[in-house]
Amino acid sequence: MPLSEHEQRLFEQIERSLAEDPKFASAVRASDPRFHARRRLLVAAGAIIVGLALLVYGAVIKTPPLAVVGFVIMLGSAAYAVQSHRKAQSPDLHVVGGTTTSRRRPRGRSGRRSSFVDRMEDRWRQRPEGHR
Repeated sequence: MPLSEHEQRLFEQIERSLAEDPKFASAVRASDPRFHARRRLLVAAGAIIVGLALLVYGAVIKTPPLAVVGFVIMLGSAAYAVQSHRKAQSPDLHVVGGTTTSRRRPRGRSGRRSSFVDRMEDRWRQRPEGHR
């Protein structure tokens, strides 16, 4: 049973008020797994640059152990970046919250729902039949 127009408007109003709260937005952003995956990618990119610098510096001053350490750092950082990218692309990650306009797009079964209103509609549909 779909929500009535009045219930949909109430949910949209609640969603907008929660999205406008900066404290709530920062708490949601801090718990968003995609935010952490993006941060891990940036750390890995920085480590790759450091490894490359060590590799070049070790080659220039003719110190093979330093060049090897730089290469190992680059290799490990690249593996970490690939792992973080795969985690970021996994289908179980989703954005908490969302906009009310995204709810109006038609979605198939494979699309992830992200807005508060959509999650509440799902809960409403999945509630036990005896609680009407």
